[in-house]
Amino acid sequence: MKGNDKVLAVLNGLLADELTAINQYVVHAEMDENWGYGKLKKLVGSRSITEMKHAEKLIERILFLEGIPVVSKLNAIRIGADIPKQFTNDLAAEMTAVKNYNKAIQVTMDAGDNATKELLESILKDEDAHVNQIEEKLDQVKQMGIQNFLAIQAGD
Repeated sequence: MKGNDKVLAVLNGLLADELTAINQYVVHAEMDENWGYGKLKKLVGSRSITEMKHAEKLIERILFLEGIPVVSKLNAIRIGADIPKQFTNDLAAEMTAVKNYNKAIQVTMDAGDNATKELLESILKDEDAHVNQIEEKLDQVKQMGIQNFLAIQAGD
């Protein structure tokens, strides 16, 4: 089924967001593990897997719409030098994703592509949950202090 060119363009833009997030989260998760924060590694690692699933769904949809998935384009990857900076960078990436998914949903509505709209809405729910999760961790750091927070993150 030949898809709308604008829809295909926004899908590829979202794919770049997802591929960028995967890379950023994988590096952050490995840094967290290297520092001995196994609980954070699991949390951030699971977020990267969710982003991989999003990328896979976007690729499937682009192919279904007879488009070409662009997997070579990444946005700027922002690696945090410490845990608070990682959270700040991850939150910024997720906020951008939420904004981009909302814009993309409008494009699909304008194109009358309800199936793609529903797919993007389901991914948007995950992105909203990521924002909430990261904001929760930032609140914990603020309330208990970075040292206490990190002590809780140590181990498996």
